[in-house]
Amino acid sequence: MNKTELVDKIAAGAAITKVDAKKALEAAVAAVKEALIAGDKVALIGFGTFGVNERPAREGINPATKKKITIKAKKVVKFKAGAELADALN
Repeated sequence: MNKTELVDKIAAGAAITKVDAKKALEAAVAAVKEALIAGDKVALIGFGTFGVNERPAREGINPATKKKITIKAKKVVKFKAGAELADALN
C-alpha cells in the first residue's frame, strides 16, 4: 500500500474528503517525526511503538576493495508491533 492508497482508505473509513485525509496523515507523520527527533517514543495502543535506537560505530568491509572501513555510529528508527497487531498477523 502506498501513500495514495492509504489516504483513500482513511478518507473512506472516516467519511472525510481525500484532501482532509491527506492533511491528517501528513500531520500525523510530522508529529511522529518530531517526537522521534526529540528522542521520545510514540506508542499507539493496539498498533505498536516507534522509538529510536543508537547503533555504535563498527568495522565493516568495503565489498569493492575488500579493505576494512569504519562505519559511523548513527541513530535508527525501530518499530515494535503491539499485541493486537501481532495477533492479527498470526
